[in-house]
Amino acid sequence: MRTTFFHKTKSSKFFKSQLLTWAQQFDDAVWLDSNNYDQNHSNYDAVLAVDAFTSIQTDFYDGFEKLKEYQNHTKDWIFGYLTYDLKNDVEALSSNNFDGLGFPDLYFFQPKKLFLIKDNQVEIQYLKGVEDEFEEDLKNICHCEEFRLLSNKRDNLSNDIKIKLRIHKDEYFEKIGHMLAHIQRGDIYEANFCQEFYAENTVISPLETYNKLNTISNPPFATFLKHQDKYLLSASPERYLKKKGNTIISQPIKGTAKRSDNLEEDKLLKDELLKDEKERSENIMIVDLVRNDLSKTAIKGSVKVEELCKIYTFDQVHQMISTVTSKVKEDTHPVDVIKSTFPMGSMTGAPKISAMKIIEDLEETKRGLYSGAVGYFSPNGDFDFNVIIRSILYNETKKYVSYSVGGAITAKSNPLKEYEECLVKAKAMRTVLEH
Repeated sequence: MRTTFFHKTKSSKFFKSQLLTWAQQFDDAVWLDSNNYDQNHSNYDAVLAVDAFTSIQTDFYDGFEKLKEYQNHTKDWIFGYLTYDLKNDVEALSSNNFDGLGFPDLYFFQPKKLFLIKDNQVEIQYLKGVEDEFEEDLKNICHCEEFRLLSNKRDNLSNDIKIKLRIHKDEYFEKIGHMLAHIQRGDIYEANFCQEFYAENTVISPLETYNKLNTISNPPFATFLKHQDKYLLSASPERYLKKKGNTIISQPIKGTAKRSDNLEEDKLLKDELLKDEKERSENIMIVDLVRNDLSKTAIKGSVKVEELCKIYTFDQVHQMISTVTSKVKEDTHPVDVIKSTFPMGSMTGAPKISAMKIIEDLEETKRGLYSGAVGYFSPNGDFDFNVIIRSILYNETKKYVSYSVGGAITAKSNPLKEYEECLVKAKAMRTVLEH
């Protein structure tokens, strides 16, 4: 049982900053922020879940079944993540590449304290047993200067972070050549190939790093996640999957163009992306894959493409996004909907299983939380999850910082242009870490 309180703020932006600073004291926290981005399928402007009452942590083996049992048992709000490597639970696959981060494959927790922000109204839900802490917490949130000291390690955020490449440029071209050979043989039509950038023996301030990344990106699916000594600092623009009632919504991104400070040039870049045959073919192939995935749980005839190859503009890039929806029966379990579509098509390729095998063979790093998903289940079984891209991952104990970027490889791919697109996607993370 939860006790619900309401709080009205004069400035939701300032309150959000105070709230996230206050949250740093907890071992488990998930912060989801839409940055007031204008979108059709948003429930809240921001959400904070902190302080685990119960939790589940597991490797990939039977991961989705364990999550289903946990969700059935709690019948409450649960927040957490699914790593890309849960693919090994869905299919007969493996993940044997280098892992410098060490995130568990799956983690969810039932928060004692939950904040749901919409406009200047905050709905606050506390589990029974901690509701008497509300007034003191609210006082601390609104006067949280002392909590800033917990995360204020500015002297550790120096400009001498040395970013290394897991795959160097010549090797990248060679690997893309192998990918194109698979395409020419007909093994796959498209695959998402990713590379890691990393720094060792590095100390960062997770909160300050997240704030800087969020400020320059302003994405609709920003995430700050803390699990003990492990952090996700995400500026994701992509929704993976949402359930609202019996409606399922997927919004895959395929197609990227850089921004320009010159308005005319920026409009030209946007128009060129819309007309780009290669980018459109990438997007349409993934839309077909998503339609197929959703059909596994959908009521017959209910899968629809609401938007095809629509251009959305963000602070760092223009993106080509499609929206696919379906309807499910009332007795369809929410975890089964996710399992039947996981991992998301935009981060794998087509055919999906062949693409994942080739990705594992050619990539050098275990993806882990990168290209996985973070989100929540509500008590009634609704859910909303993003795609973990444009993100910095940090293991505080190992002092290991990592971010990965990738792109879809098709028969029309030019290796140099693919490499340049990766650098465009990596720009925000690199800027934050190096400067």
